[in-house]
Amino acid sequence: MSAPAPALPAIEADGISADYRVRVGQSSFKSSVRELLRLDEPPMRLVPALRDVSFTVPKGTVLAVVGRNGAGKSTLLRAIAGILAPTEGRVTVRGRISTLLAMGVGFNNEMTGRENIRLGGLAVGLSEARLALLTDSIADFAQLGEYIDFPVKGYSSGMRSRLAFAVVSHLDPEVLLIDEALAAGDSKFKERTAEKMIELCGNGRTIVLVTHGLSTVKMMATTALWLHQGKVVEFGEPDDVVSSYMRYCRIEALEGLDDE
Repeated sequence: MSAPAPALPAIEADGISADYRVRVGQSSFKSSVRELLRLDEPPMRLVPALRDVSFTVPKGTVLAVVGRNGAGKSTLLRAIAGILAPTEGRVTVRGRISTLLAMGVGFNNEMTGRENIRLGGLAVGLSEARLALLTDSIADFAQLGEYIDFPVKGYSSGMRSRLAFAVVSHLDPEVLLIDEALAAGDSKFKERTAEKMIELCGNGRTIVLVTHGLSTVKMMATTALWLHQGKVVEFGEPDDVVSSYMRYCRIEALEGLDDE
């Protein structure tokens, strides 16, 4: 009997590159009016966000992505989610994606937290019966108390983030993309999010986590990816990647002091 074929990775990134456009130069009132009237096209410049990024994420593992601000971490998540089309290369995702990105998760601000939970559940195809069972569990996890029945427009950023994580992590995701979710809430809530993510991985879910919390990387990640100026610096064991990244940060800080 032949051996079974190895399982395909949940995520494959093959040489992906991506750019974004920014305006250049300072606009005067006259030039702004001309642009508004479509008489002039505003000068734009392509800025590279990702350059030839390749990696794989096996099913049921946690990939942590680290790097300085502007390194391309959030752009990478958007490319994996299908929100941003790479200019080169290809991303393959095997499984249903739930996302918790810095740009938000699409809450309806006029609806209550409870109504938004229902909306999110219906959007991913959950039945009314399943939603009824999940709603109280999600509300309890988010620790919103009576505010779960208040409009989301009155929530603080922390309350929105807690609700967002509770929703996406409870709606049976196969691939979960998280951008700085663990920054929301107090230490107790961070512990709960970590426990939930471990539970998801134990059930075969795959997680990609962008975070500045290096202790979180060492505690939770199966593999780690260090991005710098849109390029992969190191990809491998979390302890090794974190050590290299911390060493780079210390050297950069010392060089900054020498320049003063």
